[in-house]
Amino acid sequence: MRRQLRSRRAPAFPYGYRYGLDDQDEVNQNYLADEEEEAEEEAQVMTVPGLEEEEEEEEGKEEEEEEREEEGQGQPTGNAWWRKLQIVTEYLWDPEKRMSLARTGQSRSLILVIYFFFYASLAAVITLFLYMLFLVISPYMPTFTEQVKPPGVMIRPFAHSLNFNFNVSEPETWRHYVISLNGFLQGYNDSLQEEMNVDCPPGQYFIQDGDEDEDKKACQFKRSFLKNCSGLEDPTFGYSTGQPCILLKMNRIVGFRPELGDPVKVSCKVQKGDENDIRSINYYPESASFDLRYYPYYGKLTHVNYTSPLVAMHFTDVVKNQAVPVQCQLKGKGIINDVINDRFVGRIVFTLNIET
Repeated sequence: MRRQLRSRRAPAFPYGYRYGLDDQDEVNQNYLADEEEEAEEEAQVMTVPGLEEEEEEEEGKEEEEEEREEEGQGQPTGNAWWRKLQIVTEYLWDPEKRMSLARTGQSRSLILVIYFFFYASLAAVITLFLYMLFLVISPYMPTFTEQVKPPGVMIRPFAHSLNFNFNVSEPETWRHYVISLNGFLQGYNDSLQEEMNVDCPPGQYFIQDGDEDEDKKACQFKRSFLKNCSGLEDPTFGYSTGQPCILLKMNRIVGFRPELGDPVKVSCKVQKGDENDIRSINYYPESASFDLRYYPYYGKLTHVNYTSPLVAMHFTDVVKNQAVPVQCQLKGKGIINDVINDRFVGRIVFTLNIET
């Protein structure tokens, strides 16, 4: 801030009296001394480097800011939006710097090259590990079989929620069961089995030696083995007379053999309620078992024509017009059929509701 110097003036005396004082000379000397001190102080203030220039620059900046504010208040808002649009356009494409989205073509190319080599290296590492994994894993025989559960079972025809509800006198209620069974048994036709598979001696395992990648033969299981439930003699599989046929098969397990050389058998009964609700069941084959000649199973890659053996349950005398819960279990050494939280391991439960 500029220092304001105080001006000192000599005392005013009357003109005649001024020259009449004896100490006039002393007064004049003091006055001259004060004037010299004031001049020196003013000179020191004026010699501060850049002080006036700084003050002038600050004043100029303040004036420029005031002018800009006045100009900004006077400009329409459209110019501001136009300026923002120009900024966005320049960000998308700057023709002077030849940049798009704040990047040049060279920088983008460099990024693409880096990512290419990164992902190529990653893919090469993954491929190498998969290749090494497949070298030690056989596609024909599972490496770890200790955790394989006992065989599970499933039935045909397909029924929603495993409930067989139909009316004997209304074919539209049971026709879809017949269609399902016919479609399922197409692969068991006698002519097809004789053409593709071999006639194996019953009662013994059909063990085939050789390399694991060699094709294996499969034993015949003909549709005619199911007799009254084959659909050959009765095309309706007993549904038209209220004596339905239901087919049961075990799930395939590579290398599985029934223990002690005894075939696995099937047994069905009323799960809950009166046991007399099911008075008669016929099984086909008559042994109600899965013969040993269909084991072991060597896997789908080599045992291509393998046909799973079946056991047919022909419910010839079941109480009508009420729901009858039925449980069919596998019986044999090493078979587990009492798992509570899995109703398909070693057993299956379904309902028959036959109306007349």
